[in-house]
Amino acid sequence: MKELVKIQTELKANKDLFNSFGGYGYRSAESILEAVKPLLKETGCTIIVSDDIQMVGDRIYVKATATVKNAQGETESAVSFAREALSKKGMDDSQVTGAASSYARKYALSGLLAIDDRRDSDVTNNGGQMPEAKFKSMFTTARKKIDGCKTQQELSKLNEEYKDLWNHQEYVNYVNAKWQTLPSK
Repeated sequence: MKELVKIQTELKANKDLFNSFGGYGYRSAESILEAVKPLLKETGCTIIVSDDIQMVGDRIYVKATATVKNAQGETESAVSFAREALSKKGMDDSQVTGAASSYARKYALSGLLAIDDRRDSDVTNNGGQMPEAKFKSMFTTARKKIDGCKTQQELSKLNEEYKDLWNHQEYVNYVNAKWQTLPSK
């Protein structure tokens, strides 16, 4: 399907969310869908994401399927599974299922749309750290921009620009401290 190739090569699904506790940027299924909408309109395609609950042994899994369909009716799909946690502090049962659904949908969409998630929070990233002089220079520039942020949303977008610094605790601590002082919007 030629439309899918265009969507995969042109899609920019930035990590527009920030986890202040873990100090990392991430994207959600909702942010992926928001990013792909202009390309769907341009190509005349639609995306449907659906869930199916499956019992495997004594555990419940959410199977998410993301399907893109073009104007001629051709489809391509990707599937992802997420297992429900036995319990999650502060969540009722429906929230646990919802969290598993969100996770599975995000990865079904990522597979379908060829989004590289090597740097996501739940994917191991042991990337090496940059030389200290380069870090200091980048951190000095980043700090000035961080200080100018007025909202958490602005800081989240800026943090994406400085993802090379995410492996440095000094940077993470600075971003987290600033994050705590900002309104969400």
